[in-house]
Amino acid sequence: MNFKKSQLQTFIIYSLLSAIALLTLFPLLWLISTALKSSTENILQSPPQLWPSQPTLDNFARVWESLPFGQYLYNSILVSLLTVGLNLLFCALAAYPLARLSFVGRNGIFLAIISTIMIPFQIVMIPLYILTVQLGLTNSYLGIIFPSLASAFGIFLLRQAFMSVPKEIEEAARMDGSSELGLWWFVMLPAIRPALITLAIFVFIGAWSDFLWPLIVIQDESLYTLPLGVAKLAGTFSLDWRLVAAGSVISIAPVLLLFLFLQRFIVPTDTGSGVKG
Repeated sequence: MNFKKSQLQTFIIYSLLSAIALLTLFPLLWLISTALKSSTENILQSPPQLWPSQPTLDNFARVWESLPFGQYLYNSILVSLLTVGLNLLFCALAAYPLARLSFVGRNGIFLAIISTIMIPFQIVMIPLYILTVQLGLTNSYLGIIFPSLASAFGIFLLRQAFMSVPKEIEEAARMDGSSELGLWWFVMLPAIRPALITLAIFVFIGAWSDFLWPLIVIQDESLYTLPLGVAKLAGTFSLDWRLVAAGSVISIAPVLLLFLFLQRFIVPTDTGSGVKG
């Protein structure tokens, strides 16, 4: 009896989880369906048709040929990769001393950094824009990257990861004559690889999907990123939702592929395994 009750509970739990998953995925499925529908199909019919009767890739071809989506894609890839690389570098450089070195005011500095997480971006947007103008970074790739060079969340995440590395690894490296920079680069960074990959994914997604800041600092259309290009679709094709959906699919596909490829690396590893007996 208890066995059947356990089976029933398991069935109910998995059914609820499956329903939640379907509800979560429905907007994505609807977006892909709309992008694949031909001009003869009504995308707003009732009851809705989830899968097109005559799937076509014409919408993707029209979007790619009508607007410089290739340039938008290049811009997004370049900006996102540079943002990830610089963010990881600066956050790791800031987090390491806050985690492993002792100096006066360390905890106060860390609390000051963490407190900035509560400040909405809209509050600091105008000061950031003024600073960007004064530095002459508007209408450039560096201007897009500038606000994301480091983040309080990234520093917090990497600090916690650095603190979890066993002291024995650090002491062994110091006994081998490693410098502080060498210890950071060759020992500590490999030990926190899962945290670095996790932060890289978050930063990449944020940089890839950012719309507001590039809209503010970019005037040259050749520097548009994909979110700006998708927004331009609405005006260019007078709200043809098939083409907007096709552009949106092109925009989100790299992020989905990146997450599917890297999610297996987001697993805590036993840093203590690096200690040899």
